[in-house]
Amino acid sequence: MHEQAVDGTTYGFLTAVESGSHGVFGGYLLVDVLGRPIEFHCTAPVKISRAQQILYGPTLTGHLHGRQIGGALLEEAGSTPVVVLTDSEAMLHVRPHTSLPVVLVRRCGDEVSGEGGGTLVVGHTLVTPPADAGGVVSHLEALAAAVDLCEPFERIRAAIDEAQRH
Repeated sequence: MHEQAVDGTTYGFLTAVESGSHGVFGGYLLVDVLGRPIEFHCTAPVKISRAQQILYGPTLTGHLHGRQIGGALLEEAGSTPVVVLTDSEAMLHVRPHTSLPVVLVRRCGDEVSGEGGGTLVVGHTLVTPPADAGGVVSHLEALAAAVDLCEPFERIRAAIDEAQRH
């Protein structure tokens, strides 16, 4: 699926969905400033073997989410967003594999661990690397005026659920 953004500005939403029977799916939705879909990509399910768990040890999450799922999805996209949002702390491991700013988004009041405090944007807490904070916030304020910043993740999950049924 490829559409044209209204003003050329796109925003990426990246998440992972765990399925007990299939493994881990990655989903990446790019939207315009009004929240309309521009592109959607998802991975085939990734099942972790016992050997991988042993060999990767504590680095497995970073490899799986950062390189194998997140990195692959970002590479596949035809559009370059101004920012990539994720609702998964594990997906923050994609940062070393992209030059794009990657932001963890939570609803205000939801617990945010990991990196320091967050920036508030229209009912959401954003956790950004300090170098990305300034420019990212202004872009996200425009998007948040039109879209609940957590809602696109629900669309990704629904699309992956639908794909599993067929």
